Amino acid sequence: MFHPRRTLRALLLPLAAGLALTALPARSASAASTLTNGGFESGGTGTATPAGWSTYSAAGQNSASFTEAGGHGGGYRLTHWASSAYKVETYQYLSGLTNGRYKLTAWVRSGGGQNAAYLALKNCGGAEQRTDLPVSASGWLRIVVPVDVTANQCTISINSDANAGNWINVDDLTFTPGTSGTSIHGADISSLPKSEAKGGLYRTASGTTGDAVTILKNAGMNYARLKVWVDPADGYNNKARVLAMAKRVKAAGMKLLVDFHYSDFWADPGRQDKPAAWAGHSYSRLRTDVYNHTYDVLSALKAQGTTADMVQVGNEINGGMLWNEGSTGNWSQLAGLLNSGYDAVKAVHSSTAVALHLAKGGDLSGTRWWFDSAVANGVRFDAIGLSYYGYWHGSLYDFQTTLDDAASRYGKPVFVAETAYPFRLDSEDGHEEIIDTTGELVAGYPATAAGQRRWMNDVASIVEAVPNGRGLGVFYWEATWTAVSGNGWDPTDASSGNGWENQALFGYDDRALSSMAWFRHR
Repeated sequence: MFHPRRTLRALLLPLAAGLALTALPARSASAASTLTNGGFESGGTGTATPAGWSTYSAAGQNSASFTEAGGHGGGYRLTHWASSAYKVETYQYLSGLTNGRYKLTAWVRSGGGQNAAYLALKNCGGAEQRTDLPVSASGWLRIVVPVDVTANQCTISINSDANAGNWINVDDLTFTPGTSGTSIHGADISSLPKSEAKGGLYRTASGTTGDAVTILKNAGMNYARLKVWVDPADGYNNKARVLAMAKRVKAAGMKLLVDFHYSDFWADPGRQDKPAAWAGHSYSRLRTDVYNHTYDVLSALKAQGTTADMVQVGNEINGGMLWNEGSTGNWSQLAGLLNSGYDAVKAVHSSTAVALHLAKGGDLSGTRWWFDSAVANGVRFDAIGLSYYGYWHGSLYDFQTTLDDAASRYGKPVFVAETAYPFRLDSEDGHEEIIDTTGELVAGYPATAAGQRRWMNDVASIVEAVPNGRGLGVFYWEATWTAVSGNGWDPTDASSGNGWENQALFGYDDRALSSMAWFRHR
């Protein structure tokens, strides 16, 4: 954690006063074509303008940018901090670049609270590209910024528009050929058909009633996730309902992820109940059940022209599925069930990706243990999905560490299968919310639409930074699960409430929230 030093600031203030700039300094014609001093090692502690870098502040607050001990890789880092509100930019101009795609990579920390804190690539010939610094007061996070250089030049910029006492640390920047981005900007909308049937309405930001799928699509959503239960008590999230929703999803031009729970009810790390129709079946019969159910749903989707693009064989299967036969207490049997699902997916459409999905996205040791066991038992899969809820599953540092490790250790693309964040803390339907106190929130992310948007963008930025382009993207969980009487969490109880409407992407006035802008993440 950054601890500002009064003595350092006192030392820098006289220097800054003499160097205050009213305009950006003239750029040198001999600027380098490679990034200089990206680790801020030249100059040691207390350097206001590190070698190779320039500092600019319209208000003469250059002293808010300085180097100090405690780097990510080396001995020093760049810090932005001041005891009063400040705006400062630390930048480096590159010229003589070969036009093409480049990627800035940096390790960052931030205490949060700024009006803006971001890395930018600008004056490169096209639109400026930015990545905000996620809030991480202790662990260093890697973020990236891609850009197309078309003018043989580019400016690398570190920016803070901050309140008194706000701070960022930046270190180990590299600017290399390459690119980045995320292909999945999705959401689970499994709750939508029942909501609509019970009278739920969805409106644009301006208040016009519309189709929720269309509103989400227009916001930038490109992938829908739909869960499948075998024989649910309320008749929703079954094969017929999924087929109908798939038509709407594909008609909107979105891709489709089908999430098989292999249950009549919610399946998660604490509950993996067999469907009633499969009760008493032998392990051998359960393997056939998994194959037949998976094949049946997917072949019907294909037949109506809505082939699944990705399939989850199981939902949050940290402890296995179809307990007890398929628990992680018997890995060889769990492997057989998972491979039955895999084989069914590929039999319907060989290019449909098969994902395995765990909860606890910040649990490095648990994720390693699970996938090491899966690999050792010959489980076949194409991608790894993790649920990551910041108020339950560890810090953003824990999340990035786990995600990066899974991608490199197993050589597979990774994605966030579920995440969400509240835009307010009170309840609309009178039922207690799952997250409803400030103490449950992630530090630096308020329960506002802006906080919700910031959370999603920062999670997406961490997925984007997974090395070797293995970060696919993010699914928001239950974007359309607003408070509608009769559409509660329990399919066996019509009076059960919804503890999640404060984490939907539609507000209590049914209007699309500004946080939907995260769907436009790079």
